Amino acid sequence: MVLRGPERLPASGGPAKQLVVLCHGVGADGNDLIGLADYWAQVLPDAQFVAPDGPEPYDMAPSGFGGRQWFSIGDLDPATLGDGVRRAQIALDAFIDMEIVRLGIREHGYALMGFSQGAMTVLFTGLRRKIPPRAILAYSGALIDPESLAPEVTGKPPVLLVHGENDAVVPSFRSRAAATALMAEGVPVQTLCVPGLGHGIEQEGLKAGADTLRQAFECHDQKE
Repeated sequence: MVLRGPERLPASGGPAKQLVVLCHGVGADGNDLIGLADYWAQVLPDAQFVAPDGPEPYDMAPSGFGGRQWFSIGDLDPATLGDGVRRAQIALDAFIDMEIVRLGIREHGYALMGFSQGAMTVLFTGLRRKIPPRAILAYSGALIDPESLAPEVTGKPPVLLVHGENDAVVPSFRSRAAATALMAEGVPVQTLCVPGLGHGIEQEGLKAGADTLRQAFECHDQKE
C-alpha cells in the first residue's frame, strides 16, 4: 500500500532541502499532526513536512468513526505488537524512500516524528533504517520489541522522548524504559517528562522538538 497524507511546502518558498515525516496516533490520521509544521518550520524553513495516514483502517473504531492505525492494538500480546510494528515499518520505510526521491533531497536529509502509536512506529523504523534519520522525536510513545533492538539497530540518531507525567493512555514509564534501552545501545537520548500533562503535546514539548530538529540538521550540515 502506498501511503498518502497532507503536507506543508517549505516556508521559505523554495525547493525542499529537508524532509520531516509526522506519524499520527491510533484512530487519527495525518491531519491530526500536520499543523505542527507551522511551528517547526520556524527553525526549518527549507523543510517539507508530510503526515502520512497509517496503512490500516482503525479496526477498533465505533461504527462510522473512521481513522487509521499503523498496526492493530486489539491484542496487546508483545509478540503480536511486534509483528504489527514490523508490518508498519515496511510501509513507512517505503514512504520515506519515495518522498526522498520525489523531493530530490539527500538520502540522510530527513527526520521522523511520531505521537503515541506513531511514536512507537518511528522509533522502531528509524533505528533500523539503512540510512538513519537525522533525529527521531517520539511523543507519548514506547519502544516495541526492545529485545530486538541490539541485533537490529543500524544507526544511532539523536532521539527525543517527550511524555506527560499524567498520561493515562500510554504511561510515562514507557518512555523512561525506552530511554534506558536506547542508552544501553549507545543511542543519544534526551527525555522530557511534563508535569500535569496527559496524553498530548504542549508548548514545552514543541520547543524541545524544535531545538532537536535544528541541532540535528545544523550538526550534519556543518560536517559536510
